[in-house]
Formats: sequence, structure tokens, C-alpha cells
Amino acid sequence: MKVKKAIVPAAGLGTRFLPATKSVPKELLPIVDTPTIQYIVEEVHQAGIETVVLVTGKGKTGIVDHFDLNSELQAKLESEGKYDLARLLNEASGLVKIVSTRQQSPRGLGHAVLCAKDIVGDEPFAVLLGDDLVDAEVPCTKQMIDVYNKYGKSVVALMKVSDEDISKFGCAAGAELEPGVLDLNKMVEKPALEEAPSRYAIVGRYILTPKIFEILERQTPGKGGEIQLTDAMARLMKEEGFVGYLFKGDRYDAGDKFGFIQANIAYALKMPEIKDRLLEYMKSLVTSKL
Repeated sequence: MKVKKAIVPAAGLGTRFLPATKSVPKELLPIVDTPTIQYIVEEVHQAGIETVVLVTGKGKTGIVDHFDLNSELQAKLESEGKYDLARLLNEASGLVKIVSTRQQSPRGLGHAVLCAKDIVGDEPFAVLLGDDLVDAEVPCTKQMIDVYNKYGKSVVALMKVSDEDISKFGCAAGAELEPGVLDLNKMVEKPALEEAPSRYAIVGRYILTPKIFEILERQTPGKGGEIQLTDAMARLMKEEGFVGYLFKGDRYDAGDKFGFIQANIAYALKMPEIKDRLLEYMKSLVTSKL
């Protein structure tokens, strides 16, 4: 069965970006001129996914509004001859079908995924975290769908991290099926260094079978008193098997201040109109600070 739907959990409070996120959802903070959530939706569209389920919370209606048509603003831009801006304004609106549901209380990533059960139904689906950006020639989600189609098992994106960082992530280990693809046999949520089965961190891209919903419904809270998705995936691994995939591309944690700055620089350097000026500015900063 084809992967046609994606869940994007976007109910978090964004406390790391206060005071900016007091009234603006963190998913709408721009990477140069485009909200992070739009990059996520563009990725799934390029991977052939047709429907995105946004799991939102209180104060997050602006995320859904971003993907609506704004006829009044479009007409104004066109009347002023700003046709390129008018086109950019509505690019996000026609990419995929947007459906939203609410997570009534912050009970963890696993619970956020479970909130979309009735919309997703009995079919495989993707999950993308709204502040995890992957810049890749082939969209990361497309890479993972290809792996899912080959092996017929749920897939999680992995990247190798340092000893000091492994405790910040879910962690997975397994035997190599082919270069970059692992048959997983262990998953642990944010392990201490001495308990980590590998240095392969789980990042914010997943392809999951609908069996995960049954597991999440009967799961008890884990670390932090939340319904942890990694715990549910560990059970799914035992029941159906699970594949880990070392994706190709550059990943940026746009939910972290430093990662957000990194993403802005990296994406700005891809823009011909500002690349040279930005490089000169960065060189001058390095010179003046040394």
C-alpha cells in the first residue's frame, strides 16, 4: 500500500524561542523568508504524499491559516504588479490537502501521532517533526518511502552523533542489511551514554504502519510522564520488524537556537541574490572577532 498521508505534530509550546513564540507558533518562524512548516509540507509534496495532518494545540491556528488562500492580499499584490510575490503567496496553498486535529494537552509525541488515527486510517503513513529540516537533493521522505517499499517494514531516519549528544535523542541499533540500512533490534529513548546501544540517533522522519496506533492506545507513559513514540516503535519492532535508514542530506534542528541560525545561514547561501553579500559579511565577522 502506498504512503499517501503524513502527520506533522505541531502542538509544542516552543518555549526555547520565547518571547518570539508567545504569540507566533514556532513552526511559523522563518528560515530566511519561508516558515519551517512550509519546508516540511514541500518535502512531503515532493515525495508524492497527498494529505498532511497537522496536529496542533492552543494558539496554533496560524499554522493552518498559513496554508489557506488569501484572496484579498493576492488581489492587492496583483493590482500593484507584484506578480512574483502573488505567486509565492499561494504556492503553499495548493501543495497538498491540509487537515488539522487538536492535541488537547501536551502528552508527548506518541500521543500526538495517536491524535491523527481516525484521519490516517488503516494505511502506512509518514511522520515529520515540524522543526526538523533536512536539506537533500532527493527529499528525505522520498528516500524513506523507497526503503519502505523495498523492505515492507516501518522505517526511521538515523544519523550518527557524538558521545556527548546521544543522550539528547532516541537511539537505535541493528545489523546492516545494505550500506546505510539497518535491520533494527534495539531502540531506546534518550539513553545515558553508557546505556546507548549505538551512536545512531533517531531524527524527525518516520514511515510507520498502522499497527503503531494499536500499540500507542495501550501504552503507558514513559520518560517525562509522556507517551513516547520511541517506546511504541520498540514494541512495533518486535511485532513486525523495523528498518533504520541513514538518510542522505543535511539536517538542521530548527527548534534549537543554534540549529535555527545554522539553517538560516545554510538556506540563505542557496539564494543567489544574497549569497555573495552574506559570505562577505561572514568573512568580515570572522576577521573582526579573531
